[in-house]
Amino acid sequence: MQKKLQTVQTLLDALPFIKKFQGETFVIKYGGSAQIDENLKQKFAQDILLLYTVGIRPVVVHGGGKRITQILSRLKIDTKFIDGQRVTTEEVMEIVEMVLSGDINKEIVSLLNNHGAKAIGISGKDANFMQARPKDFAKFGYTGVIDRIDPEVIDKLLEENFVPVIAPIAASTEVGHPGFNINADLAASKIAGALKAKKIIFLTDTPGVLDKEGKLISTLTKEKIDLLKKDGTISGGMIPKVDACLEAIEGGVEKAHIIDGRVEHSLLLEIFTSEGIGTQVLGG
Repeated sequence: MQKKLQTVQTLLDALPFIKKFQGETFVIKYGGSAQIDENLKQKFAQDILLLYTVGIRPVVVHGGGKRITQILSRLKIDTKFIDGQRVTTEEVMEIVEMVLSGDINKEIVSLLNNHGAKAIGISGKDANFMQARPKDFAKFGYTGVIDRIDPEVIDKLLEENFVPVIAPIAASTEVGHPGFNINADLAASKIAGALKAKKIIFLTDTPGVLDKEGKLISTLTKEKIDLLKKDGTISGGMIPKVDACLEAIEGGVEKAHIIDGRVEHSLLLEIFTSEGIGTQVLGG
């Protein structure tokens, strides 16, 4: 009986958050171990289904850098990185699109559909909803910077109760162009801003942003982030994550979250509990 009462209490604790977020759009950047570990994949799908079932409108944006590197290595195609970004030659771009828009995107769509969500996979090339230009063609090739997002395409899918699953490949305005490889974090932040999403949530392989003692920082603002960058507390791979959070906030998103995707049901713990489990970034 005690266990049953605890279950009821958990549901009651979540109820205010369910009421508050019903009808709101959440953009979720899906990556890291949560996208690779078979058990975590199932938990992620359950989380998305629960959000979908209680009336929250999830939009999933995924990466796939590790699998791209594996396929390139298997095909003996050279790949290199500059400042943490992949140099995307035309040959590499062909593999990037095959892996992201084909392999990974369809795997996630099937996973969500098998759990009962009504998922549909697209890339930025579909209806040209995400257009980009070269970041620096001489240096990065077909790695792009987003110029425009057409939110109407995603809004229509959400209105039809689909869960959009988006591969970060952008279209070009140039006829016959192979498209652009887009950093998934930045694609997620731009999409969230265009949709005026309530939240953007980044699933990572860290608990969140940590201080110099390795303790979780639960809340950050732009001013605090700037200070932590200057003193080296925020460094390396966390810099693009917090930059993506700030870009989303500047685009009109209310809150950005960086959470540990290695924790089972991390999405639900962050969204439906007062304490949360990661770092939230606020405007102001």
